[in-house]
Formats: sequence, structure tokens, C-alpha cells
Amino acid sequence: MASPRVDPVAGNPPTEVTIRTGSPLETLDTARSVARRLLPGDIVLLSGPLGAGKTVFAQGVAAGLGVSEAVTSPTYTIVNEYHGRVALYHIDLYRIGSPREFELLGLDDLLYGDGVSLIEWPERAGGAIDTRAASITRRIEPDGARVITVPSRLLERPA
Repeated sequence: MASPRVDPVAGNPPTEVTIRTGSPLETLDTARSVARRLLPGDIVLLSGPLGAGKTVFAQGVAAGLGVSEAVTSPTYTIVNEYHGRVALYHIDLYRIGSPREFELLGLDDLLYGDGVSLIEWPERAGGAIDTRAASITRRIEPDGARVITVPSRLLERPA
């Protein structure tokens, strides 16, 4: 179930939509819906604790972009590249120790190229990622459900 979070300035449209999912399948469906609206050059930041379903969300994004191969977490490889209607760069910064280490990876060609970059653990990069990136947060509720917060601007694009 989606519910908008309204901008605190009266009259402004919602800035975020909050979606509660009760299963990995619902998370995949939500991510597929987001993916159908992604454009080449988009950077999506996926934040949330371990076990919140960031990789499941990435699998749904890949499916929504038409990726047919299995999508796995790039925790040890840092970057996995997939090909669908646009390239998908699935980046996991969990093992990055500092913003400087992130910069030394030299990912600018991926981040600012013609694909979609999906970054797990973006906080590890400090402020080194473009501020125009769309931030999607995930959290785990006490009942085990996942809550996904998506910027409205992504969902307002045509699918």
C-alpha cells in the first residue's frame, strides 16, 4: 500500500511515496514499477540496514529493465554490470572504507554514462555521489514488513 509523504510547505505536491511490502515478491513488484520509469543516466541510491531487502529491490529493478540473467549482490566485486533496455550498474559500497576509497574506484564513467546506476550503501561514499541522485530508503518494521520510501519524481514519470 502506497501513501504519499507531503512536502511541509502547504500546497506542494508529495515529495515521497511510502510503500509497505510484506514479501520479497511484493518488493520485486515495487522495484519493477520503479525500474520502468528509470532513464539512462539515472543514479538510484539504496539505503537501509542489513536484511532490509536492498538486493531483492535491485533484482526487481533489473527485471524491470529487461535484464534476463540472475542478479546477485556485488559485495565482493563492488560492481556488477547487466544489460537490458539500458545498462544497469549494480554497485555495493558495503566494503568501502571512506569517501576517498570510493573516489579511487573511478566509477565516474558508469555513474555519469548512459546506464542506470543502482548503489547500495551510498553513505559509504560520503558526499562524492551527485546530489541529484534519487534516494530510496528501506526499513524493517517490527512485524517483518519492509517499508520503501521512493521520491515522487521517479513515480511521476511515464512507465
